[in-house]
Amino acid sequence: MPTDRRTAVVTGGSGGIGKACAAVLCERGYDVVLTARRESELAAAAAELGCRYVAADSAEPAEFARVIAACERVDLLVHAAGMLQGTFVRKERIEDFDTVIRSNLRSTFVVTRGVLAVMPVGGRIVIVSSSAGASPMKGRAAYSASKGAVDAFAEVLRQEVARDGIHVNLVVPAPVETAMLDTVTFEMHVIQASDVAQAVGYLEALDPRVVLPRIDLRAVDSGPLAPPPLVPPAAAAKSSHVGTAQQAPS
Repeated sequence: MPTDRRTAVVTGGSGGIGKACAAVLCERGYDVVLTARRESELAAAAAELGCRYVAADSAEPAEFARVIAACERVDLLVHAAGMLQGTFVRKERIEDFDTVIRSNLRSTFVVTRGVLAVMPVGGRIVIVSSSAGASPMKGRAAYSASKGAVDAFAEVLRQEVARDGIHVNLVVPAPVETAMLDTVTFEMHVIQASDVAQAVGYLEALDPRVVLPRIDLRAVDSGPLAPPPLVPPAAAAKSSHVGTAQQAPS
């Protein structure tokens, strides 16, 4: 692998936000390593973008170690892996609660701990969170709790690694039009994965002397610039119950 190129690892890279971020980084000359669990989709995304990939579960240290082994160093981490799942607390199975916490919170610990071993001075860790961390969603207790914990984790990590010359940034979008929203049962105003990728691109280009801990993104929900409300498949199936467009975290 050429040693004069910066290396970026992008989790959740098989589609959605992760793939959009990887596309921006490829355009900027990074040696991009995509990772996700589903190898067929991951391989297709890597072939489309012209980058490398390593199939791995980001919440599993032994598997994510394979990603680190493929990198001489990691100059930039974009952690975009995660899941939106769950129901009301009275109905939630503890196994499903644990699955969401594992996918969203445990993975954040595993990947950041992994890349720190090979991240040089000037490195950057970008964690894609959700507005559900600050504005919890009824019926999505596990998801909301996991994202709130991710936000707290990022703040602690930022304090710990500042002395090493490493930046930690949170990108916090409200709803993003990806397959993750397919189970949502109401209309919403959304942004696009490319919008989140632009924010990551902005952070990537930021002078390392500048601190920007967090970027919050949401769609305009009124006026001439507001996008038409998105009606997810689950919302369409319950069309008789769909009313005024609502805003919900991604």
